[in-house]
Order: sequence, then C-alpha cells, then structure tokens
Amino acid sequence: MIHIDFLADVPEFAPELARAISAHWQTLLPEETYEERYRKLMSHNQKDRLPMAWVAHEQGRPLGTSALRVCDLNGREELTPWLAGVFVLPAHRGRGIASRLCRVAENHAWKLGYSRLYLHTPDQQALYRRLGWHTREQTLWGHIPTEIMDKTQSRLNHIREA
Repeated sequence: MIHIDFLADVPEFAPELARAISAHWQTLLPEETYEERYRKLMSHNQKDRLPMAWVAHEQGRPLGTSALRVCDLNGREELTPWLAGVFVLPAHRGRGIASRLCRVAENHAWKLGYSRLYLHTPDQQALYRRLGWHTREQTLWGHIPTEIMDKTQSRLNHIREA
C-alpha cells in the first residue's frame, strides 16, 4: 500500500530521493550537486509553512515526492505559491503516484487558504492538463524552455463534480 506523508515525518527517505532527483536533472542542471539537491529537499522539512514536501512510500522505500514553495521560478516571485518538485523514481512511474502527490499538495494549499497555484514544467504538460492545470505562458527556466501553468480551487471543485 502506498502512503504519502510529510517529508518532516519521513526524513530518512531524503538521501535516496535527492540522489535520484539529482541524477534525473543532471543533463539539464549539470552544475547542481547531490549535496545542493539534498539541502534543498531538506529545506522543505516542515508541516506548518512553505516550503513543505510530501513523500510517497511503500514497504519502507521512497517512491516520489512533491512540494509547495513560495516561488519556484526566479523572476516570477509575484506568482505564489507553487506546486514544485514533483518527481517519481523511474521504477515506479506509470502507477498514478505523481497524480496522487500533486493532489495531496494541492489539497493542502487549498486548506491553507490559497485559491490559486502555479507550476512550471518543461515536459509534463499533458500530465498537469489531465489534473486540471491550464497554460498561463511560455517562458525560460534559465536556458530551458518551460511552461507556466496555473490551477484554481474552483477548477478543482469543477473537476470533482464532473
């Protein structure tokens, strides 16, 4: 059975997740080290304020993570908060884990009183569209083309009613 908990409750999964995330982004972010990724992930080790993260896990193994951040794209600080850091280890993809991680973070944002969320993605637009996200604009993440998307709580309610 898959469980999703705050990173703050299962910090022992952070090293393996940080290694996998670092390896995944190595070609696009070659300057980022494992240590930097680990520190960034651990900065989300709280439950009462942003940034915060969740970990999907099963039988003592991490499967993936998601986060809420104040901002996830330099230069776009006026947009807040952001769904970010959605990552599922390659061996566990295709099981709906990313969708579940997104829903947990989104629902927590709504409970915190936010009515709109943002994200950016260079390559997972189809996943987010299926989850009710809409394109806001095309931009750059450093030198990488990316798409800023948004979702409002009312869109979430509309999807649940459909």
